[in-house]
Amino acid sequence: MPQQEMKFAPEILQKQYPVMESFYTIQGEGINTGRAAYFIRLAGCDVGCVWCDVKESWEAEKHPMKSVEQLLAEVAVHPVKLIVITGGEPAMHDLTALTAVLKSEGYELAIETSGAHPLSGNWDWICLSPKKFKAPLAENIKLAQELKVVVFNTSDFNWAEQHAGNTSESCALQLQPEYGNTEKVMPLIIDYVKANPKWRISLQTHKIINVP
Repeated sequence: MPQQEMKFAPEILQKQYPVMESFYTIQGEGINTGRAAYFIRLAGCDVGCVWCDVKESWEAEKHPMKSVEQLLAEVAVHPVKLIVITGGEPAMHDLTALTAVLKSEGYELAIETSGAHPLSGNWDWICLSPKKFKAPLAENIKLAQELKVVVFNTSDFNWAEQHAGNTSESCALQLQPEYGNTEKVMPLIIDYVKANPKWRISLQTHKIINVP
């Protein structure tokens, strides 16, 4: 990749990350729902959500290491603008090198994080999904452009409000039912959003339309 070798030092291009999976799909949840997006799911997570649907991502050492150069080459074969870095918990890794190279190629970058670790890298969109199992850092709540709270039971509404009060005025506030508990909590979320219209409902539409 001669052009990138001129732009970046070898140590940046060869910086490696544990990657559980990467794929081109449709963003299924949150503000960017419906957009074509390339997902890079980094392995490693110490948050430990009991209802996590990608628990196989938790142990980083079980997944292959890929260089920034490899990841860029994989993305480049798709006609994509938006790249979403997710996990696991992606903020456990220093994402400076990865985002620098991807941004240099004109990609729009979004991160999905619990906010439990300091953020690194250069982002166009920060989606923070705080978890009770490991609370987010205060500085990350203020950086969030989208606050997406997963609702498993009624106590999660208070959890959501606790963090919403510390976000910026422009932050998009989203309540999302835990997929396995949707039938029980969706009527509660509907009533809550109607009573508190600053919130929106986020659905995992990728599971409905059967894409990754």
